[in-house]
Amino acid sequence: MIYITVPLEKIDSYTWRIPMSFKKGMKVPGIVFADEFLLRKMIEDLTLVQCANVAFLPGIYKYSITLPDGHQGYGFPIGGVAAIDANEGVISPGGVGYDINCGVRLIRTDLEKDDIKKVLPELLNVIFKNVPSGVGSEGKLRLSITELDKALEDGVNWAISRGYGWPEDKEYCEENGCMREADPSKVSNRAKQRGAPQLGTLGAGNHFLEIQYVEKIYNSHAAKVFGITHEGQVTIMIHTGSRGLGHQVCSDYLKVMEYAARKYNIYLPDRELACAPAKSGESEDYFAAMAAAANYAWINRQCILHWIRESFEEVLKTSADKLGLYLVYDVAHNIAKLESHEINGSYRKVFVHRKGATRAFPKEHPDIPAKHRSVGQAIILPGSMGSASYLLLGDERAMKITFGSTAHGAGRMMSREEAIRKFSPSKVENELRGHGILIKAASRDVISEEAPLAYKDIDKVAEVSHKVGIGTLVCRLIPLGVVKG
Repeated sequence: MIYITVPLEKIDSYTWRIPMSFKKGMKVPGIVFADEFLLRKMIEDLTLVQCANVAFLPGIYKYSITLPDGHQGYGFPIGGVAAIDANEGVISPGGVGYDINCGVRLIRTDLEKDDIKKVLPELLNVIFKNVPSGVGSEGKLRLSITELDKALEDGVNWAISRGYGWPEDKEYCEENGCMREADPSKVSNRAKQRGAPQLGTLGAGNHFLEIQYVEKIYNSHAAKVFGITHEGQVTIMIHTGSRGLGHQVCSDYLKVMEYAARKYNIYLPDRELACAPAKSGESEDYFAAMAAAANYAWINRQCILHWIRESFEEVLKTSADKLGLYLVYDVAHNIAKLESHEINGSYRKVFVHRKGATRAFPKEHPDIPAKHRSVGQAIILPGSMGSASYLLLGDERAMKITFGSTAHGAGRMMSREEAIRKFSPSKVENELRGHGILIKAASRDVISEEAPLAYKDIDKVAEVSHKVGIGTLVCRLIPLGVVKG
């Protein structure tokens, strides 16, 4: 265990401040949203130190923010948010991470929990067959580099125009599934070589497909707007990202940024925060490549959605539209975005870095789907396999205190190596089966790595988000069947 004493000032039951006096050079305080239980894990690793280190970045506004699921990451803590001036500040790849636009999409259905239980084993087998998963998995798509460039530029539109999904799907994706700043020429050949065979794959680690049911509805009006009408309704969740392409983009530009930080004489307390001025060529190239990787991730989740629909059709012998397999929303949780936020009484353009953090915009915001604007943005908070997940709602308070951001999931409590030592695959499987949950995994190790007890309590993360006002509870979802990469 690593223990570094970081001074914390308690603001209220869920808010803690790291004062600027902790480290000379901090430009803003750190703000941590957590209850005492969640805070305990942050104290045991470098989460709070990393929160303080982010406060050194030039151009950062208001606070370096750590959310309830915060834990130690690369440079930024996972569950970290920073808004940095678009003209005078910097862009840092560590504030996005290696799995660019790792994100979650939620699909609602017209099926009932009891309808699905009898066909669940067959359904998981068919999904496992139709959606390639696991370390180094290769997809069913075979793209030339020229075609991949088109995909990187067009995002989810590329997939839909080729029959992977329905035209209305893009309306329910953050950014409509395409960042227009993408420039495939800024993505290295190595990244493209890694990404070309992997498009349409789940990957490994914490990525998953999950068939769930609605256990509890907290806000029936918002739930109905999102297509959730009653308890017992079946939903589907997809969690994956940009695979090897996004990882390589991050690796490539971290090297560029390490050199750039020295070139521009930027002092950093941690080399993992490597960055460059936002208006520099280095940052502009990174942002264009990051946007391309984000578009890849939206295509990836879109293709997987298409194959899930086909899987349901194959097993239930009914068309996906008649089964009501409509996309609720797709949110990114590893991304940097150019946004406008109110700071000290005026609106400023900022690059909001969200590292393991989900956008949480309020009602009437123009960047959320028109059909959702009467209530606010859908927020998807996935748990670990065997635990609940949540659908929440964006709130105006999030715009004021977290630059429109909230938690992205449960957050790890222990390393994958420790989980493998502690939890045997058969024991995890038996415990899940005892709770009525079936699992299909590409490897035995991943079952141990992703054991529910390796993660934080998702109920506490959701509760803190709700109490702080950065994500209002809509409904609680319980897994029935899980496919792990």
